[in-house]
Amino acid sequence: METIVREFWPEWAGALKKRSGGWNNTTYIVNGDGRKGVLRIYDTHRDREKIEFEHYVLLELSKLSLPFSTPLPVQTVYGDTLVQLEGENGKFACMFRYIDGDSPGEEATGYYESFGLSAGQLSSVLSELDPGPKPVYRPYYELRQAYPLCTDETVRELCMNPPESLAELKVELGRIYAAYVNIADSLKELETLPHQLVHGDLNASNLLVDKDDHSRVAALLDFEFCTYDLRAMDPAVILSGLLGHPEQQQAVRDFCSGFSRSVTLTAEELTAIPLLMLLRKVDVFLHFASRYLEGTDEISVLHEQTRLLSADLIQLSAGTAAIVELLREEQGRSGRS
Repeated sequence: METIVREFWPEWAGALKKRSGGWNNTTYIVNGDGRKGVLRIYDTHRDREKIEFEHYVLLELSKLSLPFSTPLPVQTVYGDTLVQLEGENGKFACMFRYIDGDSPGEEATGYYESFGLSAGQLSSVLSELDPGPKPVYRPYYELRQAYPLCTDETVRELCMNPPESLAELKVELGRIYAAYVNIADSLKELETLPHQLVHGDLNASNLLVDKDDHSRVAALLDFEFCTYDLRAMDPAVILSGLLGHPEQQQAVRDFCSGFSRSVTLTAEELTAIPLLMLLRKVDVFLHFASRYLEGTDEISVLHEQTRLLSADLIQLSAGTAAIVELLREEQGRSGRS
């Protein structure tokens, strides 16, 4: 990796430290002579167009005066923002400028109003952004097209007749399959809702908070899944990530309060939020099922994700109404102010 940096980003060359975490990419912090960057290796796809669209959006955002930071790709000595590596199965790499900040604590909630405000501001900006090149990732509601390995028959077989290594999770897999069947026939109705560019994967792991004030979001990260989709999908993804949180009600209220200052959802979008939250959970399962089927992950990864997603589905059925009511309240309050 150090050789790659010296060849393509010589001004950024320095010591590399691999960062832990992340399902889709490998990242290194690069400490050079007065420069600090983040080297990303895209592990799960070899699609240049996906990365080029992500970088297009990030470069457009960099032209704006946003109250939070977003990643900025660094050009190579050849004028590109990505490199295809030899000897790495054709993987792509890119360099981003380092953004100072802290990852929020797992149980922390004090930043959720700022998160909502930042997510709403980003949504407003993305709604006005010229989409430029055509996005590659499909909308969430195009489940079947997005995961060609996960045909109806394959999903049914995996969930209802699981391999021995997943046999102990038969109840959990049955619950997930029921959610898949439930949602598969409800997706067509979503196509009429407002569309725009969305981040696609906003959650606590894809943001940084200010080092000196952990209640303030300093940066929104990882735009890899940015695409043209339902406007309401980003808040639904974030809200789905709060299921079962020890401070769920307060975190939801804070997020909705911040988000509603910039974005007013339609009545139809508010009604669709429970379905979109369920869609997010099913999508995550198909994502990891595909990784298992194509050989990217060991079965242990799908085992863990199945357990977590099943628990989320229980929380979803119990708590969706309260979440939507809080969002309606904050949307109404913002509309009156």
